[in-house]
Amino acid sequence: MISKYALFLRSSYGFLIVPFSLLCFSCKEIPSENKDPKKELLIALEASLDTLSNVWYPRTIDSTHGGFWSDFDYKWDKVGNQNKMLVSQARHVWTASTLALYYNDPKYQQIAKHGYHFLRDHMWDSQHGGFHTLLGLEGDSLKLLSTGKSAYGNSFAIYGLATYYKVSKDTTALNLAKKTFHWLEEHAHDPEYGGYFDVLQMDGSWMLDVTENDRNYDNFIRKDWKDQNSSIHLLESFTALYEVWPDALVKERLEELLVLIRDTITTKKGYLTLHLRRDWTPVSFKDSTESVRKENFFLDHVSFGHDVETAFLLLEASHVLGKKNDTLTMKKTKVMVDHALDWGWDNSKGGFYEGGYYWDETKARTIEDSRKVWWTQAECLNTLLLMSKLYPEEPRYSELFEKQWRYINTYLIDHTHNGWFDAGLDTSPEAEKRAKAQIWKVNYHNVRSLMNVIKMMKGEFELTHSYQ
Repeated sequence: MISKYALFLRSSYGFLIVPFSLLCFSCKEIPSENKDPKKELLIALEASLDTLSNVWYPRTIDSTHGGFWSDFDYKWDKVGNQNKMLVSQARHVWTASTLALYYNDPKYQQIAKHGYHFLRDHMWDSQHGGFHTLLGLEGDSLKLLSTGKSAYGNSFAIYGLATYYKVSKDTTALNLAKKTFHWLEEHAHDPEYGGYFDVLQMDGSWMLDVTENDRNYDNFIRKDWKDQNSSIHLLESFTALYEVWPDALVKERLEELLVLIRDTITTKKGYLTLHLRRDWTPVSFKDSTESVRKENFFLDHVSFGHDVETAFLLLEASHVLGKKNDTLTMKKTKVMVDHALDWGWDNSKGGFYEGGYYWDETKARTIEDSRKVWWTQAECLNTLLLMSKLYPEEPRYSELFEKQWRYINTYLIDHTHNGWFDAGLDTSPEAEKRAKAQIWKVNYHNVRSLMNVIKMMKGEFELTHSYQ
């Protein structure tokens, strides 16, 4: 180690002691205090986005069956079933389209076009309308695996198609997005209580009167309920659709979802109710036995990732709707982020935990799932920097954003094989050898996050200008 006062240099005669003060006169390096940490952070983020984009494309393009390969192991070897799920296929279309806009690179537009053609030619149900949820490979052909339809899945189809139109100006893609919106309006929208049912039969009809799961319906337990997850992603997709097609009904449904999510699905404490009955009464297993509650934890808990992601999506929707100085949405989204930071943030290493649980009205609460799932960390990176721009008088948001990036760079990014692990290695060391890609893990969350924070740091993110 170099002493503060002297530098030891090795020579053929042993060690020479050279006064440190003499060396300073010949030092050519720029002193560390003159380096710009913000600029260095921006360079690191841009390099990370480049690496992430290049590891996914063109590797995932399926030129045999169309669309995209789904399954890759931790070394990016193509292994697994390679099923084609609507959500992941449509997310690829969105990601490639957005990368085409970001980089102004036609190769990404071609990738998005390839994915669009697969959605159009293979995943759209020509008999009943709407998009199928899941296809599987059977030899050289595709086989329908899903037994029903999903508003959640169809929302991502709209998201991808609208964004592909934004870059390509291909009206056939926009028309298919419009067709999907109208299909959801006819089949999934609830004209009495508002919002949308997610779990639908193959022809799009509701399942309120279906009592037996004799057809092995997907998500049968949720058939009578509405939920935050499909609601926030319908909000997300309608935001993208309204941006390219400012239709009056799209605006009406977008505003409806914004208000429902902000004022009904989000609790006063600042977290989202995961599932709700048709009339928006919360579904809770709090009074059930411990075994029943644990079995149904995925249906009823506090999801910090969804809370912080939704804060961003609400602000984005308000911005696209042209709401100036939307102080109510700002106030409520700040409560959501602060609640997640207060409870779900790891003050030691950084990162957000996966799930917690409120036990009673005295606010007793515990972290029930300490994993730090990859998509949560990506969405929270994005929202933390956004909050720092909206609330510059509170420096903690900027400090936590930088800490979140250090967490991601240390525990989530695979610097050997590239890509992101599915969970932070500090709480899930086994994730180092788990799949880099599968039908529920693509690149939409982290690509979006990195693109957004880079643009925010450059002052090029339009959303921040709406609230300043």
